[in-house]
Amino acid sequence: MKSIQKKLASKLESCQRNIWTGIGVNSNIAHGFKKGKSIVTNAQIHRNKKYILNIDLQDFFDSFHFGRVRGFFEKNRNFALPIEVATVVAQLTCFEGCLPQGAPTSPIITNLICQILDNRLLKLAKRYKLDYTRYADDLTFSTNDKAFVERKDEFLCAIQKEIERAGFKINEKKTRLVYKDSQQKVTGLVVNQKVNVAQDYYRKTKAMAHSLYKKGEFTIDGQAGTIEQLEGRFSFINQLNCYNNQHDGEKHEFGLLSGREREFKRFLFYKFFYGNDIPILVTEGKTDVRYLKAALKSLYNEYPNLITKSKDGKFRFKFSFMKRTKRLRYFLGVQADGADTIQNIYKYFVGGKGRESKNYPNYFAYFLRMGTQPKAPVILLFDNELESKRPLRKFLNEQKFSETQIDQLRNELCLKVFNSGKLYLLTNPLVLEKTECEIEDLFSEETLNLLIGGKNLCLKDKYDTEKYYGKEIFSQYVLNHFEQIDFSGFRPLLDKLSLIVRQ
Repeated sequence: MKSIQKKLASKLESCQRNIWTGIGVNSNIAHGFKKGKSIVTNAQIHRNKKYILNIDLQDFFDSFHFGRVRGFFEKNRNFALPIEVATVVAQLTCFEGCLPQGAPTSPIITNLICQILDNRLLKLAKRYKLDYTRYADDLTFSTNDKAFVERKDEFLCAIQKEIERAGFKINEKKTRLVYKDSQQKVTGLVVNQKVNVAQDYYRKTKAMAHSLYKKGEFTIDGQAGTIEQLEGRFSFINQLNCYNNQHDGEKHEFGLLSGREREFKRFLFYKFFYGNDIPILVTEGKTDVRYLKAALKSLYNEYPNLITKSKDGKFRFKFSFMKRTKRLRYFLGVQADGADTIQNIYKYFVGGKGRESKNYPNYFAYFLRMGTQPKAPVILLFDNELESKRPLRKFLNEQKFSETQIDQLRNELCLKVFNSGKLYLLTNPLVLEKTECEIEDLFSEETLNLLIGGKNLCLKDKYDTEKYYGKEIFSQYVLNHFEQIDFSGFRPLLDKLSLIVRQ
């Protein structure tokens, strides 16, 4: 049913765009459940106004009963469906006699049916020099016209007639006129100057995070909260920050974060690298991830604590690979590729030095002081390059690892960094009597000599693309053809990874 409703909703949205384009409808009225619209775009229109009038429609979704839905699709001139077809549409979209909240089709149908009401209310609003928007059952009018206060009752009377004419009722308890000198809210957002969350919302979110860091748990409205819910609150606050910066022409970069952004940054480190429920593996690049996924899929029977295969042939990893998202790049300095990302993440475990201390706080020590313990291992995987000034050796030197630690990593391929934590360094084995090895060296000579598109593999960053293909194409091929490739050279690395994951 949900699948059918999604397809129907998509068709109706396409119809709506064509209808609105054809008759020149103002598409900036309804902001609820529409692509490109949100409570933020709805609130923005009423920002920095002298007066804001909020009106709520009573029992909104219940007002769209079966007969009303069927009648709309049968009688509306833009649809004019045969009664049999209109009946089927109503049967597919109504539950217990009306449109249910949460169904994929309910939002688009309510917007279609409310189109006439929206146009009438917009004309009425313009007559009284008001801006008008609607987000589902929330109707908002705003103006800077001082004379509106004297005409308020007259306007409300006219509005009530139009709303009742359209088959709705006003929820009198939620009708309010708010002046500039009070906190003005539109769909829950403060709009006195910038569009923003209420200060109380931010304080509560910050308190929830504090409880999470201190006790490992928090509540939302008296119920146990999840880390996903808390991330949603932080993301929403951050969305508004981004929206305001964009409209104010500001551009914030890593290292120039606001106070609210720094709170979100701390939460993101906690979620991924301290309070993570399953181990997380951080690699030098995305090609490493593809190699490891392919190797584990090929050898899944040998590593049941790293990967499982269901009866329908789907694989599930029992640890996570860090995804290099724009969000983590902005907040934590995670780059799109390269070993610098590992260096940056490590700094949050020990704190940045000198000028970097502001950008890289010692979150690990902070969370330990708060009272919680790290949940699952964080594993930093480098290529085995201990003898030159390549990323691993450079990292070890800059972070002042002892020779004893370096020897342990050389001999055992893994190193636990802190006795009190679950941070590990991991590297691949040396092969063919080499003194240094990249992860690609773990493949057999036959695999490395694969011809793809008549070209040979080149592992250098720069190469003649007419003759060679690079790591990107090679890694995609390996992942797509894992059943045909020899991954025996990966076993020592996977053995160590398996050992760490069991910690």
